[in-house]
Amino acid sequence: MKELGVLAFTAAACVLAQQPRVQNAKLETRQLSGGLEAAMKGFVTATTSPLWVGYAVPIVHGDRTMCCFNNNIMCGCSLEGRNNMEGNINTGSPVKLEGPTHLVVLYRIEDHEIGKVRTFTPECELDAGGLPFVWLNGVPPADSVHYLATLAVQDGRRHSSPLSALALHADPAADAALEQLTSANQPESVRRDAAFWLGAARGRRGYEILTRMLRDDPSDKVREQAIFALTQSKEPDALTTIIRVAHDDKSPHVRGQALFWLAQKAGSKVTETIQNAVDNDPDTEVKKKAVFALTQMPNNEGVPKLIEVARTNRNPVVRKQAVFWLGQSKDPRALQFMEDVLLGKATTH
Repeated sequence: MKELGVLAFTAAACVLAQQPRVQNAKLETRQLSGGLEAAMKGFVTATTSPLWVGYAVPIVHGDRTMCCFNNNIMCGCSLEGRNNMEGNINTGSPVKLEGPTHLVVLYRIEDHEIGKVRTFTPECELDAGGLPFVWLNGVPPADSVHYLATLAVQDGRRHSSPLSALALHADPAADAALEQLTSANQPESVRRDAAFWLGAARGRRGYEILTRMLRDDPSDKVREQAIFALTQSKEPDALTTIIRVAHDDKSPHVRGQALFWLAQKAGSKVTETIQNAVDNDPDTEVKKKAVFALTQMPNNEGVPKLIEVARTNRNPVVRKQAVFWLGQSKDPRALQFMEDVLLGKATTH
């Protein structure tokens, strides 16, 4: 019996650890029964005045503290947007050496519909602005994923906040839901948002889905977003995939965007890819974007290549572009080259 009591106390402590501290609220705690979708439908149908409903689910691994900060000090958040509670709350929370284990998902219901979806982590203290606040225990993560995915495309309206909440769930159902939201029958805006979160939060599976999108999605804008999403991924193969897109994508615009994002990275592979585009891409606009990409490389690594392009490239438009960007640079090597051009010591043809 003593062991059962200890287990019950431990379970209760775990539940409380997942629930944020909420002040200035008419707080009610309920145990979920009958599924999340049915419960939320009940709240939406019955509520005639503003109401917050929330719960916690396991969060993907990482340092993802989500709160409001003032001078890098966590100060709690006002859900009704008055002043982010800056200066009004001293959370007194201990400094945690590990990232949070749970994600708090909140819904604001008013006029019989969900108006906002917001996410926090449990250590963030919240001010509900005097509104009723219902906290649900026992919400299955897969139910939460399903409900958020439904909201993301509900009635054809664009909701990005449900997608971000969905993507932070530490549950395989989130991978499947995001992949479904990237299918060709989904609106372009939804596919683009899903692509971002696949790169930012979904690890290897997210990388694999993005690779498929880059191969198959018919929209240049979606593939462009997939490239940016890969820059947010920690997967080691992401850079290689961006290099391949910069060389092979059917769209000059997408190739150019891949070059731009490559330029934010350092390394010989990146420089080689950008130089190859300057020399060999069949589209002059892509060549010009590759020249610009050289200007974006960290620590002015692209300056020597820019000078080489300005001196020797066979395309006069490309040479002119390189000279223009060298003229904007404050790098001593670029300044010396421009001085030599003006004095006739260097040629650009």
